[in-house]
Amino acid sequence: MLKVTKVKKNSIAYELGIEAGDEILAFDTFACEDELDYLYYSSLSNFSMTVKDHRSGEKSEIRVEKDEDEEMGLAFEKDTALKTCHNRCLFCFVDQMPKGMRESLYVKDDDYGMSFTCGNFVTLTNLSDEGLERIVRLQLSPLYVSVHALNPELRCKLLRNRFAGKIVEQIDRLVKGGIELHCQAVIVPNMNDGDEFAYTARKLFSYYPAVRELACVPTGLTKYRDGLHEIQDVDKEYSEKFLDLIDALNAEFGVRFIQPADEYFVKAERDFPSMEFYGDFEQIENGVGMTSKFLNEVDQAFEKYTKNKKIMLKKPKKSVWVNGVSASKILSGVAQKATSLVDGLDLRILTVENEFFGKTVTCTGLLTGKDILSAVEKYKTDGGEIDEIILPKDVLKEFDEVFLCGMTLKEFKNRSKIKRICVNRDGGNGLVEILIRN
Repeated sequence: MLKVTKVKKNSIAYELGIEAGDEILAFDTFACEDELDYLYYSSLSNFSMTVKDHRSGEKSEIRVEKDEDEEMGLAFEKDTALKTCHNRCLFCFVDQMPKGMRESLYVKDDDYGMSFTCGNFVTLTNLSDEGLERIVRLQLSPLYVSVHALNPELRCKLLRNRFAGKIVEQIDRLVKGGIELHCQAVIVPNMNDGDEFAYTARKLFSYYPAVRELACVPTGLTKYRDGLHEIQDVDKEYSEKFLDLIDALNAEFGVRFIQPADEYFVKAERDFPSMEFYGDFEQIENGVGMTSKFLNEVDQAFEKYTKNKKIMLKKPKKSVWVNGVSASKILSGVAQKATSLVDGLDLRILTVENEFFGKTVTCTGLLTGKDILSAVEKYKTDGGEIDEIILPKDVLKEFDEVFLCGMTLKEFKNRSKIKRICVNRDGGNGLVEILIRN
């Protein structure tokens, strides 16, 4: 059910007599669950709506005929309810979070609506037959699906959910219904790797191109794992072997179907693939292709701004660029290049170890304000000078200025006593723009 809050004057809905307070109960006799129903049906040229009058309580069926690109002109009361996760995954990152953080960080979302609208990954274990039918009927495509393994018994074990073994028949139904899928597997060493991973990859590739790609990411392990399943950390030897398996499978498929997370290349100390490897970068938010894209953007930005000539800053500056351990290993070349191309720039990478979650967590996006502040203070104590600090946007909450630990950007600035704090919100291009300005 959708409750109308606003009707645009002279719109189709206005002309049909729909008013604020009325409730949309169904479209074409199918019960209306949320705004996804409205978005789908209002894109059609011919459909019916069952509307409950807010004054009389009477229900009526209204026939709508319009051009496909015409808007209905309705706004609705926001529904903040999420379909939550029914799993107890062996590798769940939320279960490894300390207490006292933002409430939103403990929410286990498994909502196919959010998968369609925001690209969130879902396991489909809480999906009923009716829900599956609705996804196909409304053509909620593409969806982002966490498969992890396609061996039913193994998937149930990984997700600790007896309903998790239905994934193959769910994928089959979605693909036959015209739904495109982007899949991922969180790899747990000695469980869903090796032959099991090869089976999963081959089975998923049998649905290609409806299944666009399979991303594989290592398990994130924090220091808060007391009482949880023991999981082996990924080292250089393991990463080399796993990347070799992926190369062999992709060669077998004849396309770059499997896309490993950047972390595997860092651990294996291998060069990153070219931009072409990642296609449209559909899984960049999963840490897949992020580094290749960033490095390419840096090169293009320097070429644009420098025209192969040095840039002269009006006055020298000492810039400190904050990164996690993994990123620092591969971005030192960027710092050297920037310093050589920009006269007056002294750019240093500040490698921040993750004391909050544990040193096994090496990605930049999980750094806290407290750990960054501590590293800045140590840098200054050791004699380092700072005119500006450059923070990657990933260390802050999206659309906000709050770190994971709850520290605000304003508080960080006050405590660090650094006047110029720059948040890079535009990848490689954004970094170069920061570096070349005084």
